[in-house]
Amino acid sequence: MVTDAEWARTRSGLCFGQDFEGTVVKVPRPGAIGIFVDIGLEVGGFVDVVMLPKHGDAWPAEGTVTAFEIWWADSRHQIRLKPSDPRYLRSDFPDFVRRFRPRWPSEVGRPIGEASPPSLGEGRPAVT
Repeated sequence: MVTDAEWARTRSGLCFGQDFEGTVVKVPRPGAIGIFVDIGLEVGGFVDVVMLPKHGDAWPAEGTVTAFEIWWADSRHQIRLKPSDPRYLRSDFPDFVRRFRPRWPSEVGRPIGEASPPSLGEGRPAVT
């Protein structure tokens, strides 16, 4: 667990859409929660169920090494990720972005600390 000061320092160097190679370290309930990813930082990465394919058998398995992008990082000391590989990303991602986070294209490349918190549905939208 990192301190608030360590988290603030780590977060200050991150940008939306920043690429990381990560290793899937835990898939606690395939198809239900999401996956935990080690991206080489002192804080963990997590891909929420809403970013992944509908069927858990299409999710990357523990030990899979693949690319991820930063989707969000807030006060929870955890980096929210989006799979870069379309095999591991929800099939309707462009529609999802238009509905729940339309500012995403303009946020890519911006430091996380400069962004305002996502509006309702943007950070952790309901499964549709």
